[in-house]
Amino acid sequence: MDRVIRYIAKDSLVVPLVAIVMGLLTGAIVMLIGGYNPIDAYGALFSRVFGNVYDFGETLRQIAPLILTGLSVAFAFRTGLFNIGAEGQFIIGMTGATFIGIKFGLPWYVHAPLAIIVGAILGGLWGALVGWLKAKRGVNEVITSIMLNWIALYLANFIVGRYLLEPGQQRSYDIAPTASIRIEWLSEMLGNARVHWGIFIALLAALVFYLILWKTKQGYELRAVGLNRNAAEYAGMNVNRNVIKAMFIAGIFAGLAGTFETLGVFQSQSITAALPGYGLDGIAVALLGANNPIGVIFAAILFGALSYGSAGMHFAADVPPEIIRVVIGAVIFFVAAQGIVKWVIAPIYLKRKKDERVV
Repeated sequence: MDRVIRYIAKDSLVVPLVAIVMGLLTGAIVMLIGGYNPIDAYGALFSRVFGNVYDFGETLRQIAPLILTGLSVAFAFRTGLFNIGAEGQFIIGMTGATFIGIKFGLPWYVHAPLAIIVGAILGGLWGALVGWLKAKRGVNEVITSIMLNWIALYLANFIVGRYLLEPGQQRSYDIAPTASIRIEWLSEMLGNARVHWGIFIALLAALVFYLILWKTKQGYELRAVGLNRNAAEYAGMNVNRNVIKAMFIAGIFAGLAGTFETLGVFQSQSITAALPGYGLDGIAVALLGANNPIGVIFAAILFGALSYGSAGMHFAADVPPEIIRVVIGAVIFFVAAQGIVKWVIAPIYLKRKKDERVV
């Protein structure tokens, strides 16, 4: 049995796929216990996502920030760091883009790119601060990134309330039309869904992730530091500098996610009392995607579809939308506890090997 389990580990796609199925089954069991029909619930979820062009477009919109925050967390993981701070980097990127979008009056071909660049850089600098504290002061990145998430939230609320607030509202003024990145022709095709260029840039970011880590000398150093800091230092690599660089790049991905939410979706920024959640969901996306850029894209598609489709479960099947968080939590659990998944599917592999011997 142990040999079979080690053999399963070579099939990298099998474990996450089975974990997804087990997560869905866990959700179905919870629904049955609660007196709900899981077939109706999952049918309503599917219909919510693919039932019409508007819902399909809104699902795409939901997926874009999950890809970017997933890439942010995955990039840090690949370099030996745990970036729980994608939430704060998301907020800082959003705030920077909102400020540029409202306060500057520029042509569209300058305004939107400038807002995107500023949001990305600010998100990167917020992440680099975590890296600097770890590299120079030895402070664990988990602690500092969690604290900086809340600092980012209240700093963003202060900036919006002090400099950008529309009178009588709990949100900023709308950004200038020249800063918007919505794709009007595609939005009209998809029933006025809030689709934007960030969806395509998120896919491009996955390619950039791959090129940086596996096709550049800098990426080799970043991965080497993540695998063994002591060996990397012995080889002459500047470990501290690479830690800061890794968190800066991870912050750029998360900052872009926040930037696109302002420039492409809401067109303004609200004063909020809670974290938006995309950065935390990015951790789950990165785990399910095995910290691989292609895996992150597919994991974000799954999570985005489940999150948006949960409203259909509630309205069409009267199932509480919180059930979908049970499904997501179960998927994450089974991905993290891969031993359970391998133990479940090991008999299938044993049977297949016996059948091969017979043939």
